[in-house]
Amino acid sequence: MKLKIAVLPGDGIGPEISKQGVAVLDAVAKRFGHHFEYRYGLIGAAAIRACGNAYPPETAALCEASDAVFFSAVGDLEFDNNPQSPVRPEQGLLAIRKGLGLYANIRPIQIFKDLIHLSPLKRELLEQADFVCIRELTGGMYFGEKFRDANKAYDTNVYTRDEIGRILKVGFEYALKRRRHLTVVDKANILETSRLWRSIAQETEAQYPEVKVDYMYVDNAAMRMIQEPAFFDVIVTENTFGDILTDEASVISGSMGLLPSASIGTGTPLFEPVHGSWPQGAGKNIADPMAQILSGAMLLEHFGLNAEGQAVRDAVDAAMNQYVRTPEIQEQGRRPYGTDEVGQWIAEAVLKG
Repeated sequence: MKLKIAVLPGDGIGPEISKQGVAVLDAVAKRFGHHFEYRYGLIGAAAIRACGNAYPPETAALCEASDAVFFSAVGDLEFDNNPQSPVRPEQGLLAIRKGLGLYANIRPIQIFKDLIHLSPLKRELLEQADFVCIRELTGGMYFGEKFRDANKAYDTNVYTRDEIGRILKVGFEYALKRRRHLTVVDKANILETSRLWRSIAQETEAQYPEVKVDYMYVDNAAMRMIQEPAFFDVIVTENTFGDILTDEASVISGSMGLLPSASIGTGTPLFEPVHGSWPQGAGKNIADPMAQILSGAMLLEHFGLNAEGQAVRDAVDAAMNQYVRTPEIQEQGRRPYGTDEVGQWIAEAVLKG
């Protein structure tokens, strides 16, 4: 297979983990006889510094002309510490989602058995945990009308029937592929948008009689995720709630550096790790590249390359089992590996099969 892949390393640790993600994709291409063509673009703080725009037109054109986007991270302390900045790195991420019509963010929550001891939760709560969060990505407060002056500010939370219906369909379809259990998360006791969500979800439920559906307020879902993570199979929710819940879910695995994601919709699909840019760790060769590498596995599987994706997953598991790990997940007393060492070890494991 031939694929044109837009690579957007972004900020902070992004360039380091991006390099290793590409190295693993190259190993897949070599072993399985594919051809992946990479073209690089600027986004986030790197783009702002280069041209004053967090998502330049050149990057937008590159992404639109590609089969997939392999994204890493945006965010920079210079902008985090300046709330008056008119342009922020995160605007690039919002712009690419809106520009490519990426309305569904898919975040599988995977538990690595070798790392259960690093989770803040007890082992017995985690052993059966395996769920997917599906977050609406292009609506809600993040994209609604905004205002701020010295005395007042607001962000408007707006959703349409079409926006809600299409993300619910993604949730129901994912539930059909898994254990046929869907949890719709909202705040219907308070918010009109949530009441519309729940109404449309109840209408959609009739089209999927095989799927067991339950409805949960977001505060209850946040508690239940900690108390009984194994309860969930597929969660679907709106943009703001999804952002918070998926970050909560990501630490259940023991490290945010381990979990991948996919963003899909009407345009070029995008694949990225769920963690941020971690500017404090940039250039130190200590960032875990596994989430970036597993995002590559999701990219491959999106195009039906399931054996290739599994080869990447097997190589990551092998690295974990043989303690080829970066400092934050390495066992005490064992030598920590650098970002590049972990990436190269996994790439070689893919080649060997």
